[in-house]
Amino acid sequence: MPELPEVHTTVSGLQKVLPGLKIIDIWSDLQTHTNKKNEDIKNPAYFAAFKNAIIGKKVLRVRRRAKNILIDLSGKVTMLIHMKMTGHLLYGKYTYKNPSSSLKAGTWKPHEKGPLEDPFNRFIHVLFSLSNGKHLAFSDTRKFGKLVFANTHTIDTSSHLGAIGPEPLDRAFTFTQFSSVLAKKPNQKIKVALMDQTVIAGIGNIYSDEILWYAGVHPEQRVVDIPVQNMRRMFTAMKTVLKKGIDFSGDSTSDYRTITGERGRFHLHHEAYRRTGQKCRKRDGGVILRKKLGGRSVHFCSVHQALQK
Repeated sequence: MPELPEVHTTVSGLQKVLPGLKIIDIWSDLQTHTNKKNEDIKNPAYFAAFKNAIIGKKVLRVRRRAKNILIDLSGKVTMLIHMKMTGHLLYGKYTYKNPSSSLKAGTWKPHEKGPLEDPFNRFIHVLFSLSNGKHLAFSDTRKFGKLVFANTHTIDTSSHLGAIGPEPLDRAFTFTQFSSVLAKKPNQKIKVALMDQTVIAGIGNIYSDEILWYAGVHPEQRVVDIPVQNMRRMFTAMKTVLKKGIDFSGDSTSDYRTITGERGRFHLHHEAYRRTGQKCRKRDGGVILRKKLGGRSVHFCSVHQALQK
C-alpha cells in the first residue's frame, strides 16, 4: 500500500504539472449496481454527481493529508484520492484502444513509448482528460482505490480526514507530541500503534518495520513498556526513514509507480521489510524474522530488536 513517501512523491509530481489545467472529461469502468450505497465513484449515482462537480473545474493546487491526495479545484471543490493497496496515478497522453473481439473490453494505452508502458501501469480504471491534451490516469490492480469530492473549506474536518492524527514530518511535530499521541494507546503493540492513522498519519507496514529496526524496538513491544531512550530513537528513526523514502521516490516492492510510470527505489534499501532469513546489517549476529501481527506481516531482527519483558 502506498504510504506517506509514495503519496508525497505523487503529490510533488502532480503539483508540477496540474495547476492551471482544466478537467475536460472523466472516464471510469468502476460503476456497478452492487455499490449503490457507497459514497464513491463505484456507485453509478455518485459517479454522476462526481462528474458534475469536477468537469470544467481548474486545478488550483495538489496537496497531501496522511495517505490521501487532495486536488483543490476552482469552485471550492476538492477531489480526494486514496490509492489504497495497489493504486497509483499516472500523467501522460493516452489513447483508447478498441479490442479486435467484441467480447473484450477496450483499454487505455500510453501514446508514447517509455515507463508508462510498465505492466503495473496497465490497470487503468479512471481517466481524467485535461485541457492540455494530456490525461491523469488512475491504475489500480485490485480496484480498492477511493475517489470522492467535497467542499474545499470543510474536507479537512470531514469524515474522510477529520479523525487522522498529526503529520510526522511537520516541523511542529515534536518528540513531546510523539510521546503524547502514542501514550493514548498504552497497551497497544507498537507496530500496530505506528500504523494507526488516528495516532500518526501516513505510516504503514513497510515504514513501520524500518522505523522499528533503526530504533531497536520489537514490533510487539507494548507502548507503555518502551523506555524513553527507545522512544527518542523511534522518533528520530521515523523522521529519518520517511525522508529517506521520499528521497528515493517511494517504495516499489509492489504496484506503486511515480506519475511518469517509473519505479521508486526505497525497496532497494530495506533493512527489515521482506528480508526474512537474511543476516541483520547491524552485524549483531541476528537474522531478520517474519511473523504475523494483526493480520499483517512484521519483519524484525532476532537480536537487537529482542522483546523486552
